[in-house]
Amino acid sequence: MPDGTKIIVQNRKARHDYAILDTLEAGIELRGTEVKSLREGRANLKDSHARVENNEAFLVNLHINEYEQGNKFNHDPTRRRKLLLHKHEINRLRSRVEERGLTLVPLKLYFKRGKVKVELAVAKGKREYDRRHDIAKRDAQREMQRALKERTRG
Repeated sequence: MPDGTKIIVQNRKARHDYAILDTLEAGIELRGTEVKSLREGRANLKDSHARVENNEAFLVNLHINEYEQGNKFNHDPTRRRKLLLHKHEINRLRSRVEERGLTLVPLKLYFKRGKVKVELAVAKGKREYDRRHDIAKRDAQREMQRALKERTRG
């Protein structure tokens, strides 16, 4: 990524399971041992999602492993973490999520200028036939590329 950002972890399954409608960058309120653990790349976005409650946004089920050199003050690996967003962004997210079938899914966690950021997506869950259609489309595209490559070669 440009401008000195370093990706910590990505949620590849999210693009498979959801149709991404919109993305948004948000900061996360973290504890010291969480940041140290993230610098070692020890996090998991699988099964995590964001929720808007009482005019605040939270990231739920983000698993950040305990810091090995941490002591008794180490963090809880799956605690709810507050997302740092402007009020108008939270209101916009709330209105989009209240629409039928939309959810907030984290796509990736990364460092940007020393701060941990999360890329949130407003997404709609894909049906099984949508997933099959995407796979068939990707296979057809791959086959077309392969045929073009063979044609230019021979």
